Amino acid sequence: MTRPYRSVLYIPAANARAMEKARDLAADAIIFDLEDAVAPSEKPGAREMLARALRDDYGRRARIVRINGLDTEWGEADARAFATGADAVLIPKVSRPADLDAAAALLPAAPLWAMLETASGMLNAGPIAAHPRLEGMVMGTNDLAKELGSRPRPDRLPMMAGLGLCLLAARAHGKIIVDGVYNAFKDQDGLRAECEQGRDMGFDGKTLIHPSQIEIANAAFAPSDAEIELARRQIEAFEAAKAEGQGVAVVDGRIVENLHVETAKATLAKAEAIEAMGAA
Repeated sequence: MTRPYRSVLYIPAANARAMEKARDLAADAIIFDLEDAVAPSEKPGAREMLARALRDDYGRRARIVRINGLDTEWGEADARAFATGADAVLIPKVSRPADLDAAAALLPAAPLWAMLETASGMLNAGPIAAHPRLEGMVMGTNDLAKELGSRPRPDRLPMMAGLGLCLLAARAHGKIIVDGVYNAFKDQDGLRAECEQGRDMGFDGKTLIHPSQIEIANAAFAPSDAEIELARRQIEAFEAAKAEGQGVAVVDGRIVENLHVETAKATLAKAEAIEAMGAA
């Protein structure tokens, strides 16, 4: 991972002030939304406004444009407008690899991301993640809940099968994957719990609907000081053991093998990427 994706904030592409303010927010990435957040009558104007906004400097933040579906009257024009100029184009409601094929034909150079928000998308997560043009996946848990007819629960039990399938697919094919939104943006304790759940499951970060959620997501998906310190000690102990001809080390009463060292190195790399983001 060349950059962190702890916090991925949705910004309506029809809101010029929000897009301007986003340049100073601590989000790792921004999804400029032309789809759900923009009324049909405003979509052509929002497309033009966003094209102008992306000429501004957003620093190291990843700039992702969510276009309208290619089966709508706006999708093709959106895709052609952002074939260049953004860090990635997010395709909504990807349910099969052919949806990405259609997008790739209109976006020959732009990195593609996929919204996974349908039952078909969950069941086809592996082939979707394997698509050669795909770089990232975003969980659309609100749409998925609607399609499933499920009820909201703090433990997100109805979501677990779909979330797990998409996580497995992303990791099998080396793709970025970020968790769905937490709707109650004033409920900080609930957000923190859901961020920690997503982090422990293996997500790279969380999509957000309000700037007030950024700090909690950034903290939850960043390695803690204790995790960084442990990672360093694991690497040092394993290197010392290897120098003595041993294949394992022991740190804090736990075995440390090569696979643990790989995880430790990934922890340090993520911490370094976050530090570089903050410095920028």
